[in-house]
Amino acid sequence: MTIYHFVGIKGSGMSALAQVLHDMNYQVQGSDFEKHFFTQVALEKSGIKILPFQKENIQPGMTVIAGNAYPDTHEEIEEAMKLGLPVVRYHRFLGDFMKKFTSIAVTGAHGKTSTTGLLAHVMRGAKPTSFLIGDGTGKGDEEAEYFVFEACEYRRHFLSYFPDYAIMTNIDFDHPDYFANIDDVFSAFQEMAWQVNKGIFACGDDEQLQKIQAKVPVVFYGFGEDNDFQARNVVKTTEGTTFDVFVRNTFYETFSIAAYGDHNVLNSLAVIALCHYEEIDAKIVQKQLLSFEGVKRRFSEKKIESQIIIDDYAHHPTEIKATVEAARQKYPEKEVVAVFQPHTFTRTQAFLDDFAASLNLADKVYLCEIFGSARENHGKLTIEDLKAKIPDAEILNEEETAVLKNHTDSVIMFMGAGDIQKFQQAYENQL
Repeated sequence: MTIYHFVGIKGSGMSALAQVLHDMNYQVQGSDFEKHFFTQVALEKSGIKILPFQKENIQPGMTVIAGNAYPDTHEEIEEAMKLGLPVVRYHRFLGDFMKKFTSIAVTGAHGKTSTTGLLAHVMRGAKPTSFLIGDGTGKGDEEAEYFVFEACEYRRHFLSYFPDYAIMTNIDFDHPDYFANIDDVFSAFQEMAWQVNKGIFACGDDEQLQKIQAKVPVVFYGFGEDNDFQARNVVKTTEGTTFDVFVRNTFYETFSIAAYGDHNVLNSLAVIALCHYEEIDAKIVQKQLLSFEGVKRRFSEKKIESQIIIDDYAHHPTEIKATVEAARQKYPEKEVVAVFQPHTFTRTQAFLDDFAASLNLADKVYLCEIFGSARENHGKLTIEDLKAKIPDAEILNEEETAVLKNHTDSVIMFMGAGDIQKFQQAYENQL
């Protein structure tokens, strides 16, 4: 029996794929740096062996799945080539693997992870489904008919995939270290659209997505009148959101979600549209939508004394705005405090004014030092450049988080894609 060895098994996509294969009774092991990473918790729980990097890990008879972060000169990959073993890059492997199922790619600049998690949860209520989410979560089912996975546009990685269906949540300019502008991002999504085999579900409220062309039907969803699937009569409360769905202007069903903000209504609509297309019973969809508990680091909350502490991956102005909106819906009476750590200098520079505008929607803003990436040159930009654009903003150091205690009866949102959790941890230790 082939052993699949993952080089860089703690990467979020890699660890999720390892869990999927393990659940489907394949033999799986992997290697990585010894530093603790949150994705290893699920691997350890499944009993998947994690070794420190060394060429001795590579043995005859293995198939090696290589993470994108590791070049062909990595000692384990070199050893595998020397032994003549198959070495497959993560995307290529995933692209071949999904051909065994009805595959559904979830893509878009924002909302991919939440929508993938939601779709997997809803479909599992109806049919055996395997899924792979970008937050490091993966689950395999030996009987699986469907395979739901998150497909990332960064470096055009998703062009390795030829899925049956694709959900496209939005097209927005992000990853300025790679994409030149919004047209460059659009061209990547357009190329992806040509590769879809059965149907595309795209948010029709997004003006970029309205231009998408495909050789398969494109079904639009959203709030606007022209959408095939339209949300109407949206009722927002502190408990969640309820809305009616009309299919080509005919009432279909009423759905409720225990989530907040327009973006979560849109993510749900995408799932409802796809399930309708696959003839999954609306009653199952209603029940599953309501019981979904969310994915890691997306509006994850805990209550400590009079404060609500929220951890969120928001690292783009559009996402910050959505997170603030969700907090205002759920906690209309409370002060909303944003603690934000910008992720990468290129992104901070490209969106400086937009970051200021979205953070200004909070009642008070604290900024943490920019979390740089090894790939970029810092230039002259500092966190002070962002601070100057936000009235009353303050810089927060890891040692001085106690200042947040002054905000009694408030929502404190720790947002970012770097190591913002260490600031939250420092603050919780203070409490």
